[in-house]
Amino acid sequence: MEVQALSPEVIQDTIHQSAQSVPAELISSTFEQTSIDLISLRLNSRILSFSDEYFASASNLLTPTAPIRKPNTFTHAGAWYDGWETRRHNLNEFDWVVVRLGVSSGVVRGVEIDTAFFDGNHAVEVAVQGCFVEGGEGKGDGFVGGGEGNEGDKMDKEVLKEDFDGWKNILERVECGPNRRQAWIVGGNNNDNNKGKGKGEEEGKPITHVRLCMFPDGGIARFRLFGKAVPVFPESKEQEIELSAAVNGGVAVRASDQHFGMGGNLLLPGRGVDMGDGWETKRTREKGHVDWVVVRLGAKGRVKRVVVDTAHFRGNFPKAVWVEGILVEEGEPQAGDQGWVRVVGETSVGPDREHEFQVGEEGSGRVFSHLKLVIVPDGGVKRFRVFGTREV
Repeated sequence: MEVQALSPEVIQDTIHQSAQSVPAELISSTFEQTSIDLISLRLNSRILSFSDEYFASASNLLTPTAPIRKPNTFTHAGAWYDGWETRRHNLNEFDWVVVRLGVSSGVVRGVEIDTAFFDGNHAVEVAVQGCFVEGGEGKGDGFVGGGEGNEGDKMDKEVLKEDFDGWKNILERVECGPNRRQAWIVGGNNNDNNKGKGKGEEEGKPITHVRLCMFPDGGIARFRLFGKAVPVFPESKEQEIELSAAVNGGVAVRASDQHFGMGGNLLLPGRGVDMGDGWETKRTREKGHVDWVVVRLGAKGRVKRVVVDTAHFRGNFPKAVWVEGILVEEGEPQAGDQGWVRVVGETSVGPDREHEFQVGEEGSGRVFSHLKLVIVPDGGVKRFRVFGTREV
C-alpha cells in the first residue's frame, strides 16, 4: 500500500482543525476559571508596533472593558470606533499588531476576537502568532519576557526586526465575522509558521510576544489572549514572593458571586483606578450570608501574611473577612470541601484601605495550594495579596 506524504499545506490544515470554536455565550465561563488575559492592560502589557491605525488606535484592542458605540460621531479620519481600524485597500497580505505580554511569559489556551460594532468594515480573517525571546544577553538567571530597562528593550527590538523569523502559529487563519464575540480553544498552540516546519507541541510552549494578523485590513474591537502565566521565580525558596499574583500564575478559580466585579481582579498588580477593577458581589438580604472566592496560588507555598485591600470601596466594603487555605494535589477544590484550614480569623475591615494580617497559629508552617477569601456578608474588595515562600 502506498503511503501518502503530507505537504506543508496539508499539515497546516490538520493543525488548524485542533482549534475549537467557543460559542459567544460560553466564552467567559470557558476561560475565566482556568486562565487570565495574558495581554490585559491591567497587567501592563504593551503594544510595540503595528502596520497601520489610520481610523482607530491599535491600543483600543487591549482595553479591559467591553467596546462601546458612539453613533454619528466623527474624527478627522472618519467615523469613531472603539477598536483598531486600518485603511482600506491594503497592498500587503495583512495588517498586524505586535504586543508584549503583561507577564514574564505565558502558555496560551484561548483566543478571543471581538468585532463589536464593526459591520461592513470588520476584519475578514484573522490569525494569531507568538514567539519566545530570551531577555537580555548574557543573563544566567533564566530571565525571560516582561523585562524592564535594557533587557526588555533588547527583547522588543529583536521581535521588531524585519528579518525576525521566530513567529509560530497559535491560531491558524480563520474567518472573522462582523459585530460579534468569537473565541477559540487552542490546545496545541504555538505551531510552526507557514513554512512546513512541523506540527508544534501538543501542550504549547511559553511565549513572550504575540502578533495579531488581520486579513487583509479592516477593524477589530478587542483582542484577548487567555492562558497561564509562566513566571520566573527567585532561585532561593526562602525569598518571600506574592504567591497569589496573576503575574506569578495565580488564578481565581471559583467565586460565589461576581455580579459587579470579577474575582480575578483581586490578583492584579497595583491598587487599580476605581471600583471597576475589583471584586464586588450583589447585596444580600439573607441572614448569615457570606461570599467567597477561591484562588489557586501560582506555586504551592507556606503563607506568612495576607493583604486585603478595599481601595475605592467606601460605602460597599465588607463588614469582616477571614481567610482559609487547603492543599490539593490535582484539580480545584470546592468551597465547601473538607480540609480547609483557617489562616486568618474573622476580622472587621474598613473602607478604602489596605489591611495586613499575619497568618494565625493554625495555618503557620503549612503548605497550601489554594486560599479562600471569605467576606461577611457581601460587598467589594480591590486586591487580595498572599505572601509567602514557595514549596520547592
